[in-house]
Amino acid sequence: MKKCLAKLISLSAAAAVFAFAAALCSCGDARGIHSSAKDLPQKFTREEDKIIDFAAGKTEGFYASHGYSNRQMFNCEWSRNNAVVQNGVMSMSVTEAEGGTQSGYDYYGAEYRSVEYFSYGFYSVCMKAADCPGVISSMFTYTGRPWDEIDIEILGKDMTEVQFNYYTNGNGGHEYLYKLPFDASEDFHEYAFDWQEDRITWYVDGTAIYRATEDIPSHPQQFMANVWNCIGHDGWSGKFDENALPATAQYKWFAYRAA
Repeated sequence: MKKCLAKLISLSAAAAVFAFAAALCSCGDARGIHSSAKDLPQKFTREEDKIIDFAAGKTEGFYASHGYSNRQMFNCEWSRNNAVVQNGVMSMSVTEAEGGTQSGYDYYGAEYRSVEYFSYGFYSVCMKAADCPGVISSMFTYTGRPWDEIDIEILGKDMTEVQFNYYTNGNGGHEYLYKLPFDASEDFHEYAFDWQEDRITWYVDGTAIYRATEDIPSHPQQFMANVWNCIGHDGWSGKFDENALPATAQYKWFAYRAA
């Protein structure tokens, strides 16, 4: 039952992401800290906020997707074998699928998700992005139906940029592309968003970068992350370079602090 539900949610996510793809070109050039976030206090993850901590072997309540694809712009099939925990970190990879996958893809990707749905609060992750054009490294929350979603995505075309975005009842168009002061594939950094009833504020290493205050999502969402190769939207993701595979993003922990 859980697998069937996860498959249904992931397939509906694919349709939703495909609908949003037409607006990707509106992201524009990467910018600095938005005026909406200027002078906001720093906010960091506390040790007690960590609900997943791979170094401590704390993984209860999350699982890796397996055996299906989101289709549309996702050019891979999810495999639990591509989400490997070793030496205190989880490595999620896009790899070639020798002989093809059961869904007919040439690549495997990885996705990790919570069983539980969470509401307003502070969400954060410690991650290092995959350095490969066309491969997306993410942390996000997602409902399924109705479609609410809050995103942090590092796009494979440039390791010095991160995109923030959200959807409310399927309505998007809220992308904000931030120019990072570092290469996201070289080291671990803390990425976060604080979701409240009237606002969402995104953070990088504790510093507030962007705040949204209109049409804020309201439905509880699964806590998720995935690493996947994009097809058909090279201007957004970069042209996929299979010669750079395996492409691996690493995660140390996921954290949540209720509002």
